[in-house]
Amino acid sequence: MLPLSETIFKAYDIRGIIAKTLDASVAYKIGQAFGQAALAKGEQRVVIGRDGRLSGPELTAALAQGLQAAGIDVIDLGVVATPMVYFGTNVLDTRSGIMVTGSHNPPDYNGFKMVLAGEAIHGVAIQALYHSIVAHDGSASETPGSYATHDIGAAYLERILGDVKLARPIKIAVDCGNGVAGAFAGDLFRGMGCEVIELFCDVDGNFPNHHPDPAHPENLQDLIRCLAETDAEIGIAFDGDGDRLGVVTKDGQIIYPDRQMMLFAADVLTRHPGAQILYDVKCTRHLAPWISKHGGVPLMYKTGHSLVKAKLRETGAPLGGEMSGHIFFKDRWYGFDDGLYSAARLLEILTREAHPSALLNSLPQSDSTPELHLELQEGENVALMDMLRRDAVFPGNEQIITIDGLRVEYADGFGLARSSNTTPVIVMRFEAETPEALARIQGQFKSVILGAKPDAILPF
Repeated sequence: MLPLSETIFKAYDIRGIIAKTLDASVAYKIGQAFGQAALAKGEQRVVIGRDGRLSGPELTAALAQGLQAAGIDVIDLGVVATPMVYFGTNVLDTRSGIMVTGSHNPPDYNGFKMVLAGEAIHGVAIQALYHSIVAHDGSASETPGSYATHDIGAAYLERILGDVKLARPIKIAVDCGNGVAGAFAGDLFRGMGCEVIELFCDVDGNFPNHHPDPAHPENLQDLIRCLAETDAEIGIAFDGDGDRLGVVTKDGQIIYPDRQMMLFAADVLTRHPGAQILYDVKCTRHLAPWISKHGGVPLMYKTGHSLVKAKLRETGAPLGGEMSGHIFFKDRWYGFDDGLYSAARLLEILTREAHPSALLNSLPQSDSTPELHLELQEGENVALMDMLRRDAVFPGNEQIITIDGLRVEYADGFGLARSSNTTPVIVMRFEAETPEALARIQGQFKSVILGAKPDAILPF
């Protein structure tokens, strides 16, 4: 039995390393605490599922026992993608669910993504679970909850296939990185009328081929190679638990999620003219004018899938998206992030075109960097970000946006520095119209960061 570590209670989920900070005893306690929180919200049932990680069966069994000890009836979906647990909280007799997943992290990680009474919990609500466990006296409900299994796969696929229709057949390549999306992606896309080349779609918690994270170009090289060597028209990739989407064109260009959002926004706004479209601070500066041009109202917001989901509910926006690849459709869907459904919607749009890659490559873009990380000590990232927000001075008449860190908008680009909510790093991203402008913007950020922390080792 491991001692309970407060470090596993992150901003958007609970996440730890097996046998170091996470084991069955910790999972049991989390289940019991979540169960008590669910009962306090009037919830009697909780749906659970797990990805393909090797530690999943043991953690899920202990989680279920903890939930039952609190008096909660458990509906176990087995091995599913994270969005299928979210789907369960919309179509089964419960609004609460827990997905046991390490997402895109290394094989020895695992964790819990949680929906409580219809809301993806984050921040204070996750900390409350920790404090509930610490304060718990070890007692259990006099009437333990029941346990039942449920196969939701057919209903989930049927719901998508009933909603999304292709304009023509298309041949695609799909790389699941041995993550759990591989158990469902082939059936989904073939059901839609696609011819599918499957790459690493066998679920294997060792991830023997490459890391299941399409946000990083090195994990898309097999897909790029496949598109070059076959007659597939487009490439689709998923992260380890199937809630994020990666896209590659026939000529090997990576279409990052902020550009995917352009196509989704244009489509959604045909049905919701004048609606707000939500996106996070890391997205391209081309997205806001694109949304406006297509009759929508752009709304920039904080990074974090739980935060975006909450803002989506608050605003009633039909679409939201993050640079990380979480896309949230409230139009024709339920408002949760779902890589499989997002891919289906993308293919619906692309099959209206004779040359899908040409459409994708024509979307506005500038020179930009991937996410860059300034590694710091625990807690130092928050203190440094507070100092930068307070003291940083940028020459000229730039617009400074502080909703999440510091985003500085120039006439010819932007720079962003924000504190990660999950690790002790400052996340940076830069975009500009020319390489010279990019270098200038990075130079200004370098000056203000080194002014606040002279020993910072910058990644650019």
